[in-house]
Amino acid sequence: QVQVVESGGGLVQPGGSLRLSCTTSGTADYNRWIVAWFRQALGAQREMVASITFLHNTYYDDSVQGRFTISRDSTKKTVWLQMNDLKVEDTAVYYCNTQTMRWPWGQGTQVTVSS
Repeated sequence: QVQVVESGGGLVQPGGSLRLSCTTSGTADYNRWIVAWFRQALGAQREMVASITFLHNTYYDDSVQGRFTISRDSTKKTVWLQMNDLKVEDTAVYYCNTQTMRWPWGQGTQVTVSS
């Protein structure tokens, strides 16, 4: 049974930084997956913001390009999302999953950017 646990969210002022973590257990083939961070703002659809392959090739949505950095350590089955220069519009619950959403969703971690 695959389990995904996200952590690291919180309340931060505009311009601040947070580092999110996502640890996965119960998958024996972690290396095959492109792992992504998604976010869902209140009343909005869930959207993918960044992804990373086993070879550390990365993708970023235009809205976070240059501010967010995704990284992974496959030996630890962990992916991080370093978020800098946070904006109010980054407020959302952040989740990680495979790029094709093959894992069960975790509980997510709330990121609130507010002055």
